[in-house]
Amino acid sequence: MKTKGLLKNKINIVTLGCSKNLVDSETLYTQLRGNGMAVTHESKKDDANIVVINTCGFIDNAKEESINTILRYVDAKEAGVVDKVYVTGCLSHRYKDELEVEMPTVDAWFGTNELPRLLKTLRADYKHELVGERLLTTPAHYAYLKIAEGCDRPCSFCAIPLMRGHHVSRPMDELVMEAKSLARRGTKELILIAQDLTYYGLDLDKKRSLATLVDRLADVEGIDWIRLQYAYPSGFPLDVLDVMRDRPNVCNYLDMPLQTGSTELLKLMRRGITREKTEELVHTIREKVPGIHLRTTLIVGHPGETDALFEETLDFVDRMRFDRLGTFTYSHEDQTHSFSMPDNIPAEVKQERADAIMEVQEGISHEKNLAKIGQTYNVLFDRKEGGYFIGRTEFDSPEVDNEVLVPVTKDTYIRLGDFAPVRITDAQPFDLYGELLFQ
Repeated sequence: MKTKGLLKNKINIVTLGCSKNLVDSETLYTQLRGNGMAVTHESKKDDANIVVINTCGFIDNAKEESINTILRYVDAKEAGVVDKVYVTGCLSHRYKDELEVEMPTVDAWFGTNELPRLLKTLRADYKHELVGERLLTTPAHYAYLKIAEGCDRPCSFCAIPLMRGHHVSRPMDELVMEAKSLARRGTKELILIAQDLTYYGLDLDKKRSLATLVDRLADVEGIDWIRLQYAYPSGFPLDVLDVMRDRPNVCNYLDMPLQTGSTELLKLMRRGITREKTEELVHTIREKVPGIHLRTTLIVGHPGETDALFEETLDFVDRMRFDRLGTFTYSHEDQTHSFSMPDNIPAEVKQERADAIMEVQEGISHEKNLAKIGQTYNVLFDRKEGGYFIGRTEFDSPEVDNEVLVPVTKDTYIRLGDFAPVRITDAQPFDLYGELLFQ
């Protein structure tokens, strides 16, 4: 057992959940390093005596992972392996009062907007001069740029407003400054994230300003790709499509969670749009930006989803032919509007429906990938693994989308973080294989 006080203070930040949480951890990391403190992210060595866990509380699986992670470090504290355990993020924000009672050995709990208090507890000052600066935990060539916090949408199933509060857009000049700082340090791809990108600017100057922001970011020297994630379909600002079409460094890619293909379910989900309007929007997007790749996510098993309504969603997927698609099974979240409805669809039925959608999508994805054989794409390479150099086209976001695999040979040299032209030689439903056009 470790003797208390033997280690000097070293902080390990553990991040759970989405890319928005990752950005928060990177901000904390930057502030602590700016205070001259020893800090790591996701350390594998167990050599830190202080642990900060940035939790997710979005759905049941995420909450379970967060609880298990906290318990792991609580046990480590009781065994004398660590001295202090602090918990922040969405789960902590949402369930702080209950968790304090259930886990009294956690040293302190913090909400999603309590960075200054967390820093003070860690004996660090909040340094305003570091606003816009960020040390990355991702590979240096890509970074997430969080343009807003919170959400004002009334979706029935979603607990994000309970954990993140109302939508607050970050000032445009601050975002451009951060983009320039990232570019100076080698970032080539900016992935714009928020709970709802399309709401950007409404709270600043009473109009949607996403197109203006993207246009300004496209002017930043050194940024080769700008990618948009988490766009909301209702009230979608069509002018951003003009920027996407006209600016070569704005990827022809859009992540727009649609949740269901049933108008009746869209109404129950309080999404503010119908199936017909959704389909019209998808057609408009594809018409204004030829070749765009659309990613969406769907929820199955929401209260009120009958077999017939699910079939509407399955038909929607089959006809819309999305390039990228993921599914969630409905999670019954307390304090949300949907919580008042009976969660009476068995878990196995929810999973069967999710599997049925992904089976349809697998066929669509495979067909679309097969059509890429023989074509050449500019690929950004992220890593080397299992005998392959692995990268992405502009149509793919890290971790969730297709990857391009190029075999490692004695004649193949690719520097990670660089672009290279690749001819596609083979295709699987969710991966592409290719060869470099030159070494």
